[in-house]
Amino acid sequence: MHVVTNYPDGVFNWIDLSTTDIAGARAFYSGLLGWTANVVPIGDSGMDYTFFELDGHAVAGGGQMSDEQAAAQPAAWTSYVKCDDIDAAVARAEAAGGMVLMPPMEIPNSGRLAVLIDPSGAVFGIWSPSPFPGAALVNMPSTLAWNELQTRDLAAARAFYGQVFGWTASEMPDGYTTFAVDGRMQCGSMAIGGEMWEGVPSNWAVYIMVEDVDAAAARVAELGGTVLVGPHAAGEMGRFIVVRDPQGAIFTAMQFNGPMDPPPGFN
Repeated sequence: MHVVTNYPDGVFNWIDLSTTDIAGARAFYSGLLGWTANVVPIGDSGMDYTFFELDGHAVAGGGQMSDEQAAAQPAAWTSYVKCDDIDAAVARAEAAGGMVLMPPMEIPNSGRLAVLIDPSGAVFGIWSPSPFPGAALVNMPSTLAWNELQTRDLAAARAFYGQVFGWTASEMPDGYTTFAVDGRMQCGSMAIGGEMWEGVPSNWAVYIMVEDVDAAAARVAELGGTVLVGPHAAGEMGRFIVVRDPQGAIFTAMQFNGPMDPPPGFN
């Protein structure tokens, strides 16, 4: 087990669930992924935040949506990119055509965060650790293994993330685009459109690794979730399902062929 204590700038380091029923979400993800919930108060706000943990290490977060939020948007996972200078990153995003949903704000004893929308309409976050680094475990069962931009304007997205985070894009033979930071591939992107994607907005999809995708699909149904897609093969990489949890948040569970060691640059 490799515990991550530091992420390079420009790399996804955290995923966070906004949900209409945090207690129900805790039960679902505990049953599916073996996560335990560490519930901590948020300052003096009277609210709390859930750290989903695996073997005592934080792997994801979650919070209860307000009634106003729940009326305006569905439950969803948000992916966060690590950036030490969050103010400069937000300024670059605005200059590149992005929109700020939540300007940089302080999370006591943890760090600073901002939430933005890229020019294609996909929501993402930025996290600046102080001192909380993000997910302590990645690329192993029941943890974050991949982030994928599903976008209705791939050209605009490529230009945007290049300007904001310095990502370099590489197109694979099948048209899939990967993004790298300092030469290390760290996330992917695909163009969406047509009847199959009707009603799906641009989004950052969260991939969580599972050991047995067929067993995960069966367990999703038992726990009150829905398998929207699959199980399907993902080329030679493995097999996946797209899941909607009982509160409506969507993520991908994927069984990978072969190990996924933490990439270089992680401490």
